[in-house]
Amino acid sequence: MADAEERQSLLGDEDGVSFSGRRNAGEPGRPMSAICDPSHLLHRIVVLLFMCFLGFGSYFCYDNPAALQTQVIQDMKLNTAQFMQLYAWYSWPNVILCFLGGFLLDRVFGIRLGTVIFSLFVCVGQVIFAAGALLDRFWLMEVGRFVFGIGGESLAVAQNTYAVNWFKGKELNLVFGLQLSMARLGSTVNMNIMGWVYNRIASLVGSPGYTTLGVSLMIAAVTCLFSLVCALVLGFLDKRAEKILHKDQGKTGEVIKLTDVKDFPFPLWLIFIICVGYYVAIFPFIGLGQVFFIEKFNFSPAEARAINSIVYIISAPASPILGFMVDKTGKNVIWVLCAVVSTLAAHMMLAFTFWNPWIAMSLLGVSYSLLACALWPMVAFVVPEHQLGTAYGFMQSIQNLGLALIAMAAGSILDNRGYLFLEVFFSACVCIALIAVVMLYFVDYLRGGDLNLSAADRARLQKEATSDSEIYKHPNQQTERGLARLKPMSAFGLRNRYLSRLGAQLPDHCSSHLSSLAHRSVLK
Repeated sequence: MADAEERQSLLGDEDGVSFSGRRNAGEPGRPMSAICDPSHLLHRIVVLLFMCFLGFGSYFCYDNPAALQTQVIQDMKLNTAQFMQLYAWYSWPNVILCFLGGFLLDRVFGIRLGTVIFSLFVCVGQVIFAAGALLDRFWLMEVGRFVFGIGGESLAVAQNTYAVNWFKGKELNLVFGLQLSMARLGSTVNMNIMGWVYNRIASLVGSPGYTTLGVSLMIAAVTCLFSLVCALVLGFLDKRAEKILHKDQGKTGEVIKLTDVKDFPFPLWLIFIICVGYYVAIFPFIGLGQVFFIEKFNFSPAEARAINSIVYIISAPASPILGFMVDKTGKNVIWVLCAVVSTLAAHMMLAFTFWNPWIAMSLLGVSYSLLACALWPMVAFVVPEHQLGTAYGFMQSIQNLGLALIAMAAGSILDNRGYLFLEVFFSACVCIALIAVVMLYFVDYLRGGDLNLSAADRARLQKEATSDSEIYKHPNQQTERGLARLKPMSAFGLRNRYLSRLGAQLPDHCSSHLSSLAHRSVLK
């Protein structure tokens, strides 16, 4: 027994992990298997699997109202304006939380606890939303969407933080692409399966109604529960890796200073206008799209749900491919211009023609993916690094504000004017984004900015900037001596120089004083 205790104390901590971090907890003498070793690729692939499914439930349930648009309006006896409030209530808390999400993860909860808390908000919010339908209380459904919104956007921040913490270098872009693809997969599955789930529940209950709707939404909440389990598993794996690899807990790295807003350059405000003008013509349209395709093109509900989800289906594989293309070519403003013009053409086709809507919706899916790849990175080109957190937080904040306001406006327009006027309204929003893109092009050109530079030109400028920074960091000794000669000497220095010229030995306290001054200068 004594030998066993001595062996345990020599091997390491209570988990049985040796100083090398490569031992099994139960068998201290054997190295870890690849799937259990946090530094091994196979283990990180397992972590990536849970990381991707972390946001699956949130994205699946976000568009539950769009997948069940007809059922929600009929069963809850709503008009379209009231229906769109379900999207507005999701966006309202994120007008503020976009600034606070990173701070809460970094300073208050930590990444592991914060992820679990935000997953709980998503899960509880969906349960409240479903309970509101079960009890035929629409106000309770609105409360559920508000609670759901508190966790939804911040959970995405936590997911990205985990990705940066576990995958760095060349793997990171691929991981971000996989996470985005999984998010779009969740939205696509929701669009195509929730109608079938509702019909099956209706056949079991005996008739459609708010009870059927509530049960269907409660089944959807299972995906949020699954994401909560993924958050708990991720927390365990991250804590274990921290002990074994002796690494720090991941942080978002965001620095939010609202006072930086007054220093934002004019091109950044144009980017904000493009962001709001574009996205308010995408997400509210998808939220109302199912009935539009049924009424105008005589689609069946299943066909309408399928075409309404094509934007997300295309985005899943297209986003990594188009992101790679933008990275290799540069010219971000031109790509944003192409995306906005294509989106305007898609909305005009849907509004004024009876062409097969698959053409317009496929074009919308490609444009939506292209804009995301080209627009969001431009923020880093126009603001210094210490303002990036504030800039992105403000961009997401006004995006959610615009989505909340336009969602309510779109519902009211549809109730009073119909789908044709609504499509004209969406086209007008895209035209505002188009004007902002054209202005951004000329402003960047006149100011000699780098938003529309090619990838080769950016690489050359980056190399020159790196060379200049090295010169400033490590000036040669001749330059240092020249600068030293230009600097006036203190009385203390003049006296010591005079004594040295005379050949007198400097006192010890003078030498130590000079040494301490040099040391303080290096520290500073």
